Amino acid sequence: MDACEQKKTGYPSRVKGFKVRTLNVIMILISCALYISLLIVTFQASRNYETMVAATNLYIDCQEKALEQLGGRASPQAEGFLQTAMDLSNQLMERETYAMRLAAEAGGLDLSALPEEVRSAALSEAHQNLSPEQKLDTARKMVFGTEYQAQKQLITSNINYFLSDVLQSTQMRQEASVEDLHHTMWLERGLFSLLFVQNVLIFLMIIFLIVKPLKVYVNCIRKGKLIEITGAYEFKYLALTYNDIYEVNAANEILLRHQAEHDPLTGLMNRGAFDHVKEVLRVKAQPIALLLIDVDQFKLVNDGYGHEVGDKVLKKVARLLGESFRSTDFPARVGGDEFSVILTGVDRGQQAQIEEKIKTINDALRNPTDGLPQVSLSVGGVFSPKGYTDEMYHDADAALYQVKENGRCGCRFYTPDMPLPGAKN
Repeated sequence: MDACEQKKTGYPSRVKGFKVRTLNVIMILISCALYISLLIVTFQASRNYETMVAATNLYIDCQEKALEQLGGRASPQAEGFLQTAMDLSNQLMERETYAMRLAAEAGGLDLSALPEEVRSAALSEAHQNLSPEQKLDTARKMVFGTEYQAQKQLITSNINYFLSDVLQSTQMRQEASVEDLHHTMWLERGLFSLLFVQNVLIFLMIIFLIVKPLKVYVNCIRKGKLIEITGAYEFKYLALTYNDIYEVNAANEILLRHQAEHDPLTGLMNRGAFDHVKEVLRVKAQPIALLLIDVDQFKLVNDGYGHEVGDKVLKKVARLLGESFRSTDFPARVGGDEFSVILTGVDRGQQAQIEEKIKTINDALRNPTDGLPQVSLSVGGVFSPKGYTDEMYHDADAALYQVKENGRCGCRFYTPDMPLPGAKN
């Protein structure tokens, strides 16, 4: 399309913009990059959590937490160990306080200077009657004897049982947590994989259901063809709708072309289309013949029978001309009662056949069986060995004039010795 055509239609010869196929490829690349990044982040988070768990275990192993804070982490059995240890510890504290009171009285110390726990410890009647040496010896046995050491060892054992249970249960919870995390991470990776597959399916759907059908549609429209029914439902519906409109427009175009090229009364080619055929045959060096045809005394038919009957006579003439000549010939109505025919691929060797056809038509017109008035045709013809020329019309008109001058109802072909219309002998 040149600049003039572009300006006339108002549409550019080329369009600019983003191609859906290019954007689709870019989106796929971006999705792949995001998917790989998410996997890397997931693996990194898993490693970080495992490092955190290891640090927590190390922290627990240091045993820096108080027993009261660890109580809620133990099993009921471990809680029993802890309670036993605390009870034994309280008993040892009372034993030590009692021993301190014995030692204080054995040494004759001022009791008011001692802590309230020591001053409130009441000695038994048996210990009150002991001598200072006996009281000191009894106090020493109470805190350094085998019974005291056994009870202290029992406290240590119960605490160790408790700590072991706490550490074991904590470690089990940490391992379960790590296992749950691993399952969660694998689930997350699976979901990411499904998301990736879904995106790929979406992109493939766009390619095969949208981009490819659009390309097919553009090619079909560009070539002026019906659109192939393909793609998604909406595109198929669009194609069907377009095809319906295309067929209607094609039918309308054929109808308009027929109306533009054919005479509305007789259905034969009109003068404009006939002139176009002559122009085409100017450049084709093939033998042709031109016939100029007048309906004899047609004015008398119109005046005597009316224009409606006259129209029926013209239709009858047109029908006989169409039936008498070949599909490669071009009969036309070029005026009110004037017809013309161009015969292709003929020369003077077919003159007798053409004259016989005209005679047959005149016989049918002069002997009507349909109630129409009698008419006849005067025909003048000319041959050309090299396509249509302007001289053909004048020569055929001269032949037609000779027919009319010699009583009408006949056919003659031009010869060089034939005088032109209006010339005197």
